Amino acid sequence: MAAVSVTPAAGDSAAAAARRIFNHDIMGCTAEGVTGNHLYSGRALGATEPGDVIQLHPELRSEWPSIRAHYARIGLDHCNEVVWDTSHGVLAEHREHAVSVFFFGDGEQRVRPDRRWFGVVEHINCKNRFMQAAEALGVPVPVTRRFARVEDITPADVEQAPYPCYLKAAVSVSGVGIYRCADKAALAAAMQRYPAGTPVQIQEEVATDVFLNLQYEVEGETLSRYAATEQVLDGCVHQGNRFPARCEPWDCVEPMARWLHAEGMRGVFAFDVAVLEHAGETRHLAIECNPRFNGASYPTAVAKKLGVNRWLAQVFKTRHRRLADLDLGGLELDPATGEGVVLINWGPIKVGKFLALIAGDEQRQQAIAGELRARL
Repeated sequence: MAAVSVTPAAGDSAAAAARRIFNHDIMGCTAEGVTGNHLYSGRALGATEPGDVIQLHPELRSEWPSIRAHYARIGLDHCNEVVWDTSHGVLAEHREHAVSVFFFGDGEQRVRPDRRWFGVVEHINCKNRFMQAAEALGVPVPVTRRFARVEDITPADVEQAPYPCYLKAAVSVSGVGIYRCADKAALAAAMQRYPAGTPVQIQEEVATDVFLNLQYEVEGETLSRYAATEQVLDGCVHQGNRFPARCEPWDCVEPMARWLHAEGMRGVFAFDVAVLEHAGETRHLAIECNPRFNGASYPTAVAKKLGVNRWLAQVFKTRHRRLADLDLGGLELDPATGEGVVLINWGPIKVGKFLALIAGDEQRQQAIAGELRARL
């Protein structure tokens, strides 16, 4: 079954849980200034099944014939009932469907209330509360100091910070509000970039370029490990993921996963974990929890549906502004070989970028990605 964030609303029957309505618009949980972020709702299409309903931004209507044709050629089933409106009110109009959302926030709670799910998402979405829970549960994390307000950081705190370090807003997405501070002057300058009253943390720099994304899924009342992928990063900004990861240190975050499940978490959620190698010793440190779908969730769902067990999902930039202008001839996924391109986040083609899954071993991934870039 696809990796979907499903919870029946009060009064929904067990039979209705087989039919879902997807609203994976990210505008209620996104960083300002992300180009084309209003077009991201389409990336959930590959996770749907016939009989589901999906809400898509109306600007994606022009690309609907092309993405349907692409998925038909590679054998990826999906829903065909579309509501060209991403407003939360549509969820209330489909109470016979279980709900699948990117992030269960204020808007979702208002129209399809689930008090426990909403509460646990709001709680752990704060990096300071994540660190507090990690300490209580014995989850290994970097050295981190939490501050309820940025102005609570004293000159002594600046003097004693573990340089290089990061100053982070307690609530942030896509790396926004995170500043690397090499010394005291840099930290003092970064502090001025937050509005007064902003909760922040000072965290030691984790000296590694290996970060994992460990995804869990709650389906019904069952918690399961969903996928471990390795992150592709541009600085602090997530650019893609690779599967399989070089390691799967589930044990380091399992206590928190079980606690979140007990507190009411639903659907897909994930942990970012750093892998440190020093003097022959390997350590795994949890950085944060994403109590929602994340960039790795959508290619993971599609790969599972298609039976693809080696893949790279990455953002590509292009001069094209329509899917119909992309030349994927000879590059699309071949179900017989398990190699090729699958479009995942196809909506942002309208602003010159998209996310694609490249299936195959690492050598084939690089070859296929290179050929794809040459056509963009």
